[in-house]
This record gives sequence, C-alpha cells and structure tokens, in this order.
Amino acid sequence: MYKLFIKRSLDFCVALSLLFLISPIFLLLTVFLVMANNGKPFFVQRRPGENEKIFSIIKFKTMNDKKDTKGKLLPDKDRLTNVGVFVRKTSLDEIPQLINVLKGEMSFIGPRPLLIKYLPYYSKEEQMRHSVRPGITGLAQVSGRNILNWDDRLAMDVNYVDNISASLDLKIIIRTIKNVLTSKDVVVDPNSVILDLDEYRTKN
Repeated sequence: MYKLFIKRSLDFCVALSLLFLISPIFLLLTVFLVMANNGKPFFVQRRPGENEKIFSIIKFKTMNDKKDTKGKLLPDKDRLTNVGVFVRKTSLDEIPQLINVLKGEMSFIGPRPLLIKYLPYYSKEEQMRHSVRPGITGLAQVSGRNILNWDDRLAMDVNYVDNISASLDLKIIIRTIKNVLTSKDVVVDPNSVILDLDEYRTKN
C-alpha cells in the first residue's frame, strides 16, 4: 500500500510545499549561480529512472564550462566555482530535483539516478535498482555517500528496493538531515575518491 500509493502522494505534497517555502532561497541561489556560471544556473543531464526510462535530472550548476587550449573541458576540480563549492558542501545543489519529484520522475527516497553509460555494467541483481523511482537521497547516501565503493553502494540500493517501507524512508530522511547539517561524508569532487562505474568494473 505504502510503496504503490502513499509514497508517491507524500512525495508530491511535500515537494510542492517545500518549493513554496524555500522559493526565496531557490531564487537567491539562481541569481548567484547565474553570475558565477555565465548565465547558466542549472545543470541538466539525461539519466535512467524507473524501468530505465530516461529523464532529465535538474541540479544547480556548480562548475563552469572552462576548457583547455584544445577545447576540452578542464578537470572537475578546476571548474568548481567558489559558490559551487558552498552549494555542494551544503547539498543545496539538489534543490531543483524537487521539480523532478513533482513530475513523478523521482522520489525523495530511492537509489540515486546514475549515468546512462553505467547501464551495461550492472549485474542482474543490481538492475533491480531501476524497478523503483530514483531518489534525491537514499540508503547508500546515508551509509557513506561517495566514500563507499561501487559494490557496496549498489548493494545498498538493492537492499532498499527489497525493503521499502514508511519506517525505512523515515529513518533515511532523519539520517539525511543529520548528514546535511554536519556535512558528513560530503565529497566536493567525487572523481577524486572513486572511479566511474564503467572504469571500476573494467579494472575489477
């Protein structure tokens, strides 16, 4: 009952209420990021969602588009703006995903939507992470976030799918709030601590 009906209703109502309540913060961050990123406050990228249906995830843009002399984007650490570092450390870059939740593309709690290029690298069991809506936060994020290795992170996603309940979602929300307030397990540049999944699976 919770998984099929109540969870989606709660997602919609809470997302709508939060967007209304934090609209001043949303607008303020948009203005700062417009100035920091040459008029581009949002990062939009195609990601696989429920049943591997592709959607466009929306986040605040924390990196500029500076390129080297050959026209190739500079490494992430060299493109992070000062305001972008703050936005990432405080997890404020996730705010625009409330729009994805309203549209039914995401949930508050669920496996994080990863890159399309990772799809061929999941085991059959790990593919179960796409049987539910992806989340803004999830069991893996409150259990180590980017400091977990890929095997453990994906195992956490499957564990969540197998055990979805109101009580589990409430525990994840509480732990998420605590982690955000303390900046626990936040890695500003994930590429500095973990390989992309395709590289990880190729090497292991």
